[in-house]
Amino acid sequence: MSQPQIDIIPSYNIDQQKWNNCIQQSRGPLIYACTYYLEHMADNWSGIILNDYEAVMPVPWRKKYGIQYSYDVPFVQQLGCFTAGNNDYTSILTRELSAFGRYGNYNFNFQNKAAGSKECTNYIIDLSPGYKSINKHYKEDLLNNLKKVSKQSLVYSPGDYATAIAVYKSLYSSRMPNITEKDYGNFGRLCIYLHKQNNVIVRKVMNANNELLAITLLLKDEHRLYNLMNSTTDAGRKTEANHFLFDEIFKEFAGSNLVFDFEGSDIPGVKSFYEKFGAINQPYYRLHCNKLPFLVKWVKRK
Repeated sequence: MSQPQIDIIPSYNIDQQKWNNCIQQSRGPLIYACTYYLEHMADNWSGIILNDYEAVMPVPWRKKYGIQYSYDVPFVQQLGCFTAGNNDYTSILTRELSAFGRYGNYNFNFQNKAAGSKECTNYIIDLSPGYKSINKHYKEDLLNNLKKVSKQSLVYSPGDYATAIAVYKSLYSSRMPNITEKDYGNFGRLCIYLHKQNNVIVRKVMNANNELLAITLLLKDEHRLYNLMNSTTDAGRKTEANHFLFDEIFKEFAGSNLVFDFEGSDIPGVKSFYEKFGAINQPYYRLHCNKLPFLVKWVKRK
């Protein structure tokens, strides 16, 4: 059997059609790995490509102090190996990560687990069975909260992505200092691009006084709804508005043959919230590499 050909190609030389076809024809296509997503969000990225795009693996990278390293791109949860065939090329392509340096983080997707990687939590709900089937898996305390919410005059309606981004940024940016103004700007431009294709969905909950209680921004592809930015105000937490928001989303999109991707989480409170909806864990895998010389490691700590 001949050895596979493996090339590392900078993003600007990648055949975008062949790349995206490989992603879409894989067993677990994800929006984050598509060229248009990475072009908007990553500082730099290259593709590890097997044969004629039989398998692909995107690698975002940066340079600091002359050291090139792979890094976590904001609003990109999973990357890894994607192949249009049935073979698993994860280990073959993962060996090529060393070409991007001896330091960095890299998240593989739920279909591939690299040696030495750590399991991370990601909750999903299959929307295809319909709302009654989804609701059957709700936890008792969620059902009780929804009964309380039903006695309030809450309104579920479409919103706009600019508002969703602004609210998310105002409420949570202090907790996520790694996400910069540039990152929010990149994400806004990505939403402009996807909005033209009707692939940005924003839903919000207001009270009788027209006060915003909760809002979420979802990105959409042929397979999933991705919960990218979910925000709840102080008033919204007091009224369980976020429970109401997601329940209404599931009513709206039930039977759509899409998977609802909560996008996490290993944070106990968030994890508990997602579990209330009967969401199942579809883990992905995180690899951290640090093979820098000791002196460089010491400098990085400083």
